[in-house]
Amino acid sequence: MAADSEPESEVFEITDFTTASEWERFISKVEEVLNDWKLIGPSLGKPLEKGIFTSGTWEERSDEISFADFRFSVTHHYLVQESPDKERKDEELEDAIPQSMQDLLCMNNDFPPRAHCLVRWYGLREFVVIAPAAHSDAVLSESKCNLLLSSISIALGNTGCQVPLFVQIHHKWRRMYMGECQGPGVRTDFEMVHLRKVPSQYTHLSGLLDIFKSKIGCPLTPLPPVSIAIRLTYVLQDWQQYFWPQQPPDIDALVGGEVGGLEFGKLPFGACEDPISELHLATTWPHLTEGIIVDNDVYSDLDPVQAPHWSVRVRKADNPQCLLGDFVTEFLKICRRKESTDEILGRSTFEEEGREVADITHALSKLTEPAPVPIHKLSVSNMVHTAKKKIRKHRGEESPLNSDVLNTILLFLFPDAVSEKPLDGTTSIDNSIPAPEAGDYTLYNQFKSAPSDSLTYKLALCLCMINFYHGGLKGVAHLWQEFVLEMRFRWENNFLIPGLASGSPDLRCCLLHQKLQMLNCCIERKKARDEGKKTSLSDSTTSAYPGDAGKTGGQLGLDHLRDTEKEKGEVGKSWDSWSDSEEEFFECLSDTEDLKGNGQESGKKGGPKEMANLKPEGRLHQHGKLTLLHNGEPLYIPVTQEPAPMTEDLLEEQSEVLAKLGTSAEGAHLRARMQSACLLSDMESFKAANPGCFLEDFVRWYSPRDYIEEEVTDEKGNVVLKGELSARMKIPSNMWVEAWETAKPVPARRQRRLFDDTREAEKVLHYLAMQKPADLARHLLPCVIHAAVLKVKEEESLENIPSVKKIIKQIIAHSSKVLHFPNPEDKKLEEIILQITTVEAIIARARSLKAKFGTEKCEHEEEKEGLERFVSCLLEQPEVSVTGAGRGHAGRIIHKLFVNAQRLTESSDEAAAVALPEEELKKSGCPEERRQTLVSDFPPPAGRELILRATVPRPAPYSKALPQRMYSVLTKEDFRLAGAFSSDTSFF
Repeated sequence: MAADSEPESEVFEITDFTTASEWERFISKVEEVLNDWKLIGPSLGKPLEKGIFTSGTWEERSDEISFADFRFSVTHHYLVQESPDKERKDEELEDAIPQSMQDLLCMNNDFPPRAHCLVRWYGLREFVVIAPAAHSDAVLSESKCNLLLSSISIALGNTGCQVPLFVQIHHKWRRMYMGECQGPGVRTDFEMVHLRKVPSQYTHLSGLLDIFKSKIGCPLTPLPPVSIAIRLTYVLQDWQQYFWPQQPPDIDALVGGEVGGLEFGKLPFGACEDPISELHLATTWPHLTEGIIVDNDVYSDLDPVQAPHWSVRVRKADNPQCLLGDFVTEFLKICRRKESTDEILGRSTFEEEGREVADITHALSKLTEPAPVPIHKLSVSNMVHTAKKKIRKHRGEESPLNSDVLNTILLFLFPDAVSEKPLDGTTSIDNSIPAPEAGDYTLYNQFKSAPSDSLTYKLALCLCMINFYHGGLKGVAHLWQEFVLEMRFRWENNFLIPGLASGSPDLRCCLLHQKLQMLNCCIERKKARDEGKKTSLSDSTTSAYPGDAGKTGGQLGLDHLRDTEKEKGEVGKSWDSWSDSEEEFFECLSDTEDLKGNGQESGKKGGPKEMANLKPEGRLHQHGKLTLLHNGEPLYIPVTQEPAPMTEDLLEEQSEVLAKLGTSAEGAHLRARMQSACLLSDMESFKAANPGCFLEDFVRWYSPRDYIEEEVTDEKGNVVLKGELSARMKIPSNMWVEAWETAKPVPARRQRRLFDDTREAEKVLHYLAMQKPADLARHLLPCVIHAAVLKVKEEESLENIPSVKKIIKQIIAHSSKVLHFPNPEDKKLEEIILQITTVEAIIARARSLKAKFGTEKCEHEEEKEGLERFVSCLLEQPEVSVTGAGRGHAGRIIHKLFVNAQRLTESSDEAAAVALPEEELKKSGCPEERRQTLVSDFPPPAGRELILRATVPRPAPYSKALPQRMYSVLTKEDFRLAGAFSSDTSFF
């Protein structure tokens, strides 16, 4: 038994020949994908319209499959079309050959300007491609190619799919495809030849006809006629007769005075090189029949001038250098620098040599004007020379900016410095600033930059130009130091800064603009206060109380603007008033005497009755018909202090402080006191202007909604108005009631200042001095982008290009989102600049084409309009048909361009040929070049494309007549044949 069982124990494995191999699994996966995409069975679409391959919508879908461990991507490319009527579809499907086979013969879409290469070669509207998934992978061996072809053939047969299926073989750059399409009893094989050198017999039509006929191998005699479509492409590269119209900006002229300083306010625009590198002319013979023309190695009938169809495309220069784009890009680079101004220029300009000179007056005079004589006008040049001396002394080398450039820029930024009359600030600073246009207004608002006529905007443009042309980062640092010195000079001497709108800082602008506006507010307040002191000195000789009695309306206005800032202490006073001891003493004495004389030192003890006996002060004007509730006296609006202007960083700082106080009762009370400083000041002004008033009187003026009036009937039956405070005003320990009780009747000019202009101005000047060039560039970049967009809009309006209008809208929308946030990402800023450069390049192309086609030289308006339309289409479309071909207006211009270029070439060739012996001349030149001498207006074609079509029975005479097609393209370094040969698989 043991002996018998031993052989049985060895037979433990049975070979199962039904197990699927890797090849079978691969075929199964291909079938699965075709099923998923519903590409099974016959499909028939509408006949293809002319040009649909370019104008229609192409879509694709992809999936991934693998053959063992080798990954393939399967992609379905198809033209989106409406499906035909079901009834018609059923009729046509009976005994119909597949749609792709019918498309092989369609002539409406030969040579599409933009399409997948298989669409161009075979005229297909739908196909599937199987290619190696990794870009570096390739199917190189013949056995693997055959295995893939066998796989797709089996998959097509199993599924009944009638969509052509291609496999990509060899390296991807070769674009080599083999494929197959199957239908009921028919099959089309897609084959390809790709050579680097073309055999001489295939450079002309007759040789290609021979290969096509031999490949078809049609047994019929005579052979059915072959339909031919030919396209010859000529390339024009030589634009020597048309100089590129863009001239780089003349930097010497900026300083030399020819153009003037205003040139600093303009951004450059345009490409430095011709943005159109080549013009491609395609001459097409769309419908020819064999025997009509002759094209062989000796002679050719194909004269491009006689071609029935011309089309043109332009090749754009790769990334042409554009001035505006370069300007903004270079400015963006500053944002990435880490150096401070001191590190770039040496020791700080503000670090005075005052160590040797102890007297502070010398240090102050060095910051402003070293001369001891009074200053009658702004002396920008002296400021420049002083700063330059310091920079040279500290660094031991020439300063980055020469005096001419610096003076020109500073006079451009501060045009009021040219004026001979002293600037006393009596004229409004807004007189020189035109009202911004609505579009620009919304732009600076959207970009958070600054108005296009403001000092900040001009400074951004000047720094941009300095960075690009005059010393780069060192020049930027130098100009910024001069700018900060100028700001301090203006603060010290009460000169308003030009180019800034008056009033509080505009929070819609960039922070630097807000800081400059804040400095202007400080200068304005300090100036008004200093002038108010002079006025009060002269008034004190005529009136013990400088009240309203003898004042005109104009003086009241001055009171409102200037006398509101008086304060009793020395804290925060201007430097000028430190030495003015007489005025200081007079003001303090005046305040004390007034308080004692009016019995106000008791504070809360003085009730309304006592207060009613006080002399009214600080009245602005009467408030309509309103009267005080208790005595019927007219209610006067007081002169009040203006609220302290604030920049966004101060507001943010204040909100953080208020938030940190917490929600406790003490914190809430402290928060309320901080927020009610302005309210208390207004209450004190109101009490001074309206002696004997009540809180109800103040509320009626200050917050009318909090005083509720109702009609009631009194004892006598008369209807009268009865008023009372609102519910929120009656809440116990109300902030308004508390403030009213603590408020004393003090006019605005005697109150402590709400806005300490000296302290705020010093804070602003310190902030400006501490800015690194990178910080400065970050602040001003929105202004530079704003300026670039305005420049692009201005240039586009001259050209009127629809696509550019669309891109500009996208730039504005994109920039609005990016620039509104502090510290935007560099990547997003680069995207904006790239979009601006793209628009600049498109406009430069439009101008280049207009110059080449001479649109301005046209005598007839119709011809001019036609040419402008043609140029516009060249920018927008991949390929443009030339109306009238070589005989139309545009065609004649193109012909002339080629003729001129050929003359230049021929003259240079003749010069080179003088040295060659006659035998060498005979030997040189390929057949194509020898034949080309017959048509001297054009160079040899850079590309020759032919499509040969026929409908013949294959493989036997009695087989079904099926479409045959061969596409040929010949260029200087490339030759390709793409054939689609159909055969009958039922009757062979």
